[in-house]
Amino acid sequence: MPDLPIAFWIAAAGVLGVIVGSFLNVVILRLPARMEWFWKRDAREMLELPGDAEPAPPDLVRKGSHCPDCKHPLAAWDNIPLLSWLLLRGHCRYCKAPISIQYPLVELLCGVASAIVVWHFGSSWQAAAALLCTWMLVAAAGIDFRTQLLPDSLTLPLLWLGLLVSLVPLFATTRDAVIGAAIGYLALWSVYWLFKLATGKEGMGYGDFKLFAAAGAWLGWTALLPVIIIAALSGAIIGSVMLFARGQDRSVPFAFGPFLAIAMWVWLIWGEPILAAYMHLTGLR
Repeated sequence: MPDLPIAFWIAAAGVLGVIVGSFLNVVILRLPARMEWFWKRDAREMLELPGDAEPAPPDLVRKGSHCPDCKHPLAAWDNIPLLSWLLLRGHCRYCKAPISIQYPLVELLCGVASAIVVWHFGSSWQAAAALLCTWMLVAAAGIDFRTQLLPDSLTLPLLWLGLLVSLVPLFATTRDAVIGAAIGYLALWSVYWLFKLATGKEGMGYGDFKLFAAAGAWLGWTALLPVIIIAALSGAIIGSVMLFARGQDRSVPFAFGPFLAIAMWVWLIWGEPILAAYMHLTGLR
């Protein structure tokens, strides 16, 4: 890459992340609706039922952005990441309906996370791969948070991309990545079935298995234990706060995928310093 100051690459990554975050908002909102529409269509075909006249939801690319309330198409200046939401004060220009805080939050999160990735890895191939991983984690976590679904169209490419990256390798060797992917999937698959046999209830979804397998593919099998610990702790703390804020009890299910995504990203960036600090505190090194 050109010999430019690292501050330039960090700033560029932040701006790019905000722009990508705007597209990820589209993915988070539209992909589940399209998945549901296709599921219903396929089910009607299998059951030989009449087709539904309801048109397919907008796709992810060709259909322009519009207000979800009044359906008015948005002009380019209404769709500038972060800035438009602030200038419009969180309301639609045309019908004055409130615009979800999700839009600027996802854009800001993606921008900050992207800048941190480049700050940590520099202008390198590791940074490029970590950016792709970050963006896919944001999309998967956003969808799971809203719908408690982790689409195969995100988790499986993330898994395969991690295995391909291990061929270089950038984060884990191919051996560690393959073992990590297998152990990651089987670990949560085993927990799922043990919990179901013991209680008759489903404690998590199959998407969690695949996301944890992706964590193993990217980070190697040695990262799986700290990742699941971080995910469990963050899930217990943040999940309890969210349930309390909503006035719900602990029997209400909530998505585990976002906490797996957080833990995977944290270990991708700070895994080595965290491990070194733990080893120092415990006197193991």
